[in-house]
Amino acid sequence: MKEKEEERLAKLKEMERELYQKGFQKICGIDEAGRGPLAGPVVIAGVIMPPDSKIEGVNDSKKVAEKKREKLYDLILEEAISYSVAIIGQDVIDEINILNATKQGVTKVVEELNIKPDLILVDALTQINTKGIPYDSIVKGDAKCYSIAAASIIAKVTRDRIMREWEEVYPQYGFSGHKGYGTAKHIAAIKEYGLCPIHRRSFTKNFV
Repeated sequence: MKEKEEERLAKLKEMERELYQKGFQKICGIDEAGRGPLAGPVVIAGVIMPPDSKIEGVNDSKKVAEKKREKLYDLILEEAISYSVAIIGQDVIDEINILNATKQGVTKVVEELNIKPDLILVDALTQINTKGIPYDSIVKGDAKCYSIAAASIIAKVTRDRIMREWEEVYPQYGFSGHKGYGTAKHIAAIKEYGLCPIHRRSFTKNFV
């Protein structure tokens, strides 16, 4: 089992290993959580991991169980050379659309890193302002690249915690369960109670 995990991590780190060999030293992975939900913010995270980092279990956050993600979150932040998180609220999402809100978050993440990376690896976004730092856009990067996978866990855990806090304010919607995604239970609650302040108006037109 341990050998299999070591093999998986080695494959996940292949892209970065090649980049380190080309002379890049500080590689920042960036990913987001919450582009699709009907409520709450989109959260973007960026992380620079040490070249020798290989935390067991790091993977695309969608493939990791919630309790395991919480543990990995702590381990990633302990090892990270630098990290930052941007939270873009539903009002901005409604105003400039989710794609532009996510891009805005990427720029904020880059600005707030306390160490300037020499390369950014971002999950599937193009035409982003990385403040002059070169970047590569990798489709399904959170499943192919260690740094992006680590960032996906930071983003997901951060957002899930936010949604659990909103559950205490608006318990009738069940945010701690579905995290704002458009489940049958969530849509039924919208139809019964209407929208609350954290709902994305541009995403919920069909339900009210």
